[in-house]
Amino acid sequence: MELIGSTLTATYARPKTSSFLPAISTMASSYKSHTPHFALNPSASQPWRTGGYYKTASVVPTLASLQRASPDLVRAKTMFYPSNRTALSTRYMPDDWHKSNQSNYWESESTRNSAERLRRDTIRLIQDKEQLTRRTQENTSKNIGERINDISFWRSELNHEIENMVGEINALSEVKRRLERALAETEGPLQVSQECLYHREKRMSIDLVHDDVEKDLIKEVEVIKSCQARMRRHLDRAIAQLASNRAAQHELEKDISDKVSAHRIDDRCHQLRNTSDGISYYRGIERLDPSVSLPESWSRFTDTNILHSQSERAASQKLREEIEILLNTTSNEMWNQFNAVNVAFTNRMSETADAKNNLQTHLAKTLQEIFQTEMLIEALKKAIRDKENPLKVAQTRLEERTRRPNVELCRDNPHHRLISEVREIEDTIQKLRERLLEAESALQTLVKTKVTLEHDLSVKANSLFLDQEKCMGMRRSFPSAPRLVGYT
Repeated sequence: MELIGSTLTATYARPKTSSFLPAISTMASSYKSHTPHFALNPSASQPWRTGGYYKTASVVPTLASLQRASPDLVRAKTMFYPSNRTALSTRYMPDDWHKSNQSNYWESESTRNSAERLRRDTIRLIQDKEQLTRRTQENTSKNIGERINDISFWRSELNHEIENMVGEINALSEVKRRLERALAETEGPLQVSQECLYHREKRMSIDLVHDDVEKDLIKEVEVIKSCQARMRRHLDRAIAQLASNRAAQHELEKDISDKVSAHRIDDRCHQLRNTSDGISYYRGIERLDPSVSLPESWSRFTDTNILHSQSERAASQKLREEIEILLNTTSNEMWNQFNAVNVAFTNRMSETADAKNNLQTHLAKTLQEIFQTEMLIEALKKAIRDKENPLKVAQTRLEERTRRPNVELCRDNPHHRLISEVREIEDTIQKLRERLLEAESALQTLVKTKVTLEHDLSVKANSLFLDQEKCMGMRRSFPSAPRLVGYT
């Protein structure tokens, strides 16, 4: 195929066929015949053609016959060979010649008009399509620019929400650390309360009583354990909320990462021009993919992520407020109960100290009474001993007077008086001995009371030592209010 011309978008070629007419030129030289005018023997120049080839089969000559034989050769054969003069009857008439010319003129004019119309329509089509292509490209660039603006808007919204979420995560993490520190601070007061209960179990005898101090200590243990349970529940909620916040932040960061990539790609596409490097054909790329998202689902996806993050932030803020209230509430509860236990301890120690002082007073009086009773016993014993000699004298007198002879053994007044004296002294001794027994019994009772008072005094001293030294000594290490709310 012979190349005859080309444009910016296509190349035109002439088909290689035997029936293609030679090119027509307006130059005079183009009409010169290169075939000899007086070739007597056609086969001399074209030996492969027979003489019968030039016989016509119809009245109208064909294009092939015109191409295969020139008029000069036909005329020469007719003129110089009489046997072929019969061919004159097959010649065209002048009308046929004029009609043929007119037909050619008309066909030429019609063809030229069609070509001119096609040319004008084609030029207009090219211009229209060029404008349409340019407008379409401009609209596409405008749409890509609007898309870039949409992506930039959602990127700013995502960045703003990520900043808020990061701030909320930091705030919740700080509150969580405070809650953990506050929970750790409650272990000390709980151990102190349990140690106080353990130490107070060492009270002895009557002092091992279920008093107000023990009741308040048990209540303090319950209050601290209740506060710890609530703190642990809120700590678990804080851990779960932090996980939810980080998951929402991850979704936002993933979304914004995709939008950064999409923004970069769309920005590069927006800057592409017809003269840009790297443009190429991608056949079939315009086919729709049913799996891609739509503008509505695209914006709804980001909006859903932002709404989810906002809901998680709202839940996190509410949880932080609840934790703040919990820390203040638990701190107040523990401090109130701590003060109540301390007041109960103070009252109990005051009662124990008063009882101890009273016991010491009674013990001192008991000791004094024991001393006096012992002195009384000694005096009674001495009195009994002092009555022995007078009794002996009276009885000796009676015995001696029984030796009077005969009638001299008379019951006279001295005899009656001596008998009365003996009986009186014996009755006195009997009463003194009875009183001595009573004094000795009283002395034993006093001794027992002394022992009891001394034991009770030691019990009170032990209780006072446990409450004042052991318990209150430990309770001085109770954490302060700022530490109970998680501040260091």
